[in-house]
Amino acid sequence: MDDGGEERGYWRWSKKDFFPEESFQSFHSYRTALSQTCSRFKNRLISRSDDENERVELRKQSEHDMKRCLMWWDLLWFGFGSVIGAGIFVLTGQEAHEQAGPAIVLSYVVSGFSAMLSVFCYTEFAGGSFAYLRIELGDFAAFITAGNILLESIVGTAAVSRAWTSYFATLLNREPNALRIRTDLATGFNLLDPIAVVVLAVAATIASISTRKTSLLNWIASAVNTLVILFVIISGFIHANTSNLTPFLPYGPEGVFRAAAVVYFAYGGFDNIATMAEETKNPSRDIPIGLLGSMSIITVIYCLMALSLSMMQKYTEIDPNAAYSVAFQSVGMKWGKYLVALGALKGMTTVLLV
Repeated sequence: MDDGGEERGYWRWSKKDFFPEESFQSFHSYRTALSQTCSRFKNRLISRSDDENERVELRKQSEHDMKRCLMWWDLLWFGFGSVIGAGIFVLTGQEAHEQAGPAIVLSYVVSGFSAMLSVFCYTEFAGGSFAYLRIELGDFAAFITAGNILLESIVGTAAVSRAWTSYFATLLNREPNALRIRTDLATGFNLLDPIAVVVLAVAATIASISTRKTSLLNWIASAVNTLVILFVIISGFIHANTSNLTPFLPYGPEGVFRAAAVVYFAYGGFDNIATMAEETKNPSRDIPIGLLGSMSIITVIYCLMALSLSMMQKYTEIDPNAAYSVAFQSVGMKWGKYLVALGALKGMTTVLLV
């Protein structure tokens, strides 16, 4: 509400909206604030928030509450969509070939257990991880953590969107870099990716329009991906050869744990669910159910996919770069690589959305 008692709209343009703090109201105030930098920084290092401030005062400053439209069912599918991307299709073959052999299944069990421990921690953030940290550890720890979360999202979405272009090119039966623009810049920076920019812009627009519609789109995409995953698992077991599981531990227990440290990346993304507290109807109940439910299902899926690959092909013959595609070709299903590319493409799309 403004001073006249009328509700302030979303779209407005005034100095106070861009510089709400008193320090920015005039040059004199700004100079005064600069002279207090040391004391203010010290205050930030040791100050902590409280429940009343986070739940009441800060929400008043926000003016507009987010619409609480998500339930545990939505969060479960959001967890599914945010975690299952290209990682399972890429890392499984790589680590089975180089580190773990058929015991890659155990690597996913170890990583899944470790991820589940992290999930139990995130269930404590049902009111929002940033608010939780401000209360428990103080402003400075919350600030550093928020910076890390933003950096993770920026770097992660950039990498995933470029991978999206590569898999899209595979679907068109072209080289991974075929749709990128080559320049004379230094190697590693010389491939511009306009498709990745468009994909990011579309995903951001959809997410901004409506959380409810984003959830619906995620449901549909995740259902499609579930069918692809079921096809991979069932086809792998149909063409299974149990002799490929021998020796089961070619690199020893050390290889299992080395691979587990890498395939943990395939479980990344579940932390995003903990940031949806303000859009969830009952966050203290729905977020723990959504997180624990989705990660339990994902762990089982990953183990079954890893086992199916290990039984389809000898670990020494697995292609580290395109494991599932080559495995399907080896059993006479050459068209399977397009289905794998479609599954990975869908997975990366929902990862970008979440």
